[in-house]
Amino acid sequence: MRLPPGPGYGLTPKCVRRLDEAALRIYRAGTITWRGRWHLIVFAPVKERPRRERIRADLTFLGYASLSETTWIGPRSSIELDHLLEAEGIEADRFDAALEGDPRELLARAWDLEAIGAAYEQWLSEAVTLVAALPENAPGDQVFATRSRLVHGWRNFLFRDPGLPAELLPAGWPGEKARIYFEQEAARLLPAAAAFVDRQLT
Repeated sequence: MRLPPGPGYGLTPKCVRRLDEAALRIYRAGTITWRGRWHLIVFAPVKERPRRERIRADLTFLGYASLSETTWIGPRSSIELDHLLEAEGIEADRFDAALEGDPRELLARAWDLEAIGAAYEQWLSEAVTLVAALPENAPGDQVFATRSRLVHGWRNFLFRDPGLPAELLPAGWPGEKARIYFEQEAARLLPAAAAFVDRQLT
């Protein structure tokens, strides 16, 4: 389908990279493996508060947790890290590190697993209620709205869940049950939602 010519908007390379990485994390595309090693970043203190808070928010979005103001750790390197550091003018030392000790203790110290797990449980409860309210043979606009709300709620975990190694998470981790439900319902609702969008664009 070709859109009519005229004014419009384009995506910057940074935006394309961010959308690609976000899509991988939202839909958990591909197999995310953990090699038993951690990605460590160390950089000099940032004096300007707005810049420091911006860096903190961006690193958290990329899946890193703060061990101190200048030391951040993640289960794997992010494809966005180079661009973030370059944009902020930060020179950082990076380490592919093996932990001497119990990695579960590190997880508990760096990330609030209890809060993340509770957020998954709350999302799942609300998502089940949302989808259950959709009538059988619902019109396309309702399917599209329901699926959009489902995806919107799920993508908030981009800012909370860094994609920690499954083998280090507590038994019965609620994020796994929530992931299965999201993938199942997002895929089931996609054809009708996509057909609705196509009709609006033709």
